[in-house]
Amino acid sequence: MKYMVLIANSEEGWTGLSETEQRELYGRISSWWDEQAKAGRIVGGHQLQGPETATTIRRDMAGTATVTDGPFLEAKEVVGGYALIDVADLDEAIALVSQWPAPDILEIRPIIDRM
Repeated sequence: MKYMVLIANSEEGWTGLSETEQRELYGRISSWWDEQAKAGRIVGGHQLQGPETATTIRRDMAGTATVTDGPFLEAKEVVGGYALIDVADLDEAIALVSQWPAPDILEIRPIIDRM
């Protein structure tokens, strides 16, 4: 079963960490990601640019689209990336995502396959 894992953190992110600590954390994330990808559990994903680069399009019921700069939600957390995973079930997804090596917030959602 495929799931999307949203990877979020506070807007401040890892600002309390030194450059050395950040590099170490990125290294651990990279190693974890590579290991899961080689095992076929991660099938896609990317890190995202900051929320200040977002463009939001809101469509109303009449079909009118309004385009604004910035993230779509007023929130303390921002999505910084995502992973597409392919595992047997939610229990395996939880076990996999629980091993994420960084102090982030991770949300798991099943993918609706319409193909």
